[in-house]
Amino acid sequence: MPIRVVIADSRPVVRAGLFSFFAHSNIEVVGETQTAKQTYGKTLEVLPDLLMLDAAFTDGSGFEVVAKLRKKEFDGRVVFFANENRLDFFARAIAAGADSYILKGTAKSEILRVIRELVRQKEPSEQEKSAPADASKRIETLGATAGELRKVAPHLRRRAVDPLSPLTEREAQVLRHIVLGLSNKEISASLQLSLDTIKEHVQNILRKLDVSDRTQAAVWAVRNKLAP
Repeated sequence: MPIRVVIADSRPVVRAGLFSFFAHSNIEVVGETQTAKQTYGKTLEVLPDLLMLDAAFTDGSGFEVVAKLRKKEFDGRVVFFANENRLDFFARAIAAGADSYILKGTAKSEILRVIRELVRQKEPSEQEKSAPADASKRIETLGATAGELRKVAPHLRRRAVDPLSPLTEREAQVLRHIVLGLSNKEISASLQLSLDTIKEHVQNILRKLDVSDRTQAAVWAVRNKLAP
């Protein structure tokens, strides 16, 4: 059976390029949209196997679209196709409920591979089918740029972090800088604190949130609205 895909991007040239990628393959484009509103409506209308979308539309963000779809229990795969390769983008994609993301400019063969492998994952167990929908459980270890997904998926599947973890005001400030992808040295310069002080704050943040690295901390911050 063909893999049914909806393509969502505000630029016609991008949609046309993806459409040509999928020609003469087992991937069938069942919908093309150019706004956030269209994407939300078309996805719920045709229920594709996979939604491939950009992060920005003239009337809203792709993150908002995905979050709304997940609340409606849309269970298809979601892949962001974007130019962004920053920690804050990655964190927002995961928090919204995306399965993977691919950078624009990725080779056609890799795009096709990612889509096919995402859609052809093993069917969920009966226990998983009866469990409440949880976007974190949908995070996969696939994608042309999905190295970060491999790092955070085990933690997010293990348990949710308590949103009331007692971060100090300064630690919250440091965490917002982490979400922006800044290094300890850059945070030190921004806050005019010593590098050793920043390192201590980062270690305290990881300990209090019960996470093992900066990526997991950034995802927590976005999911709990500590960062935009």
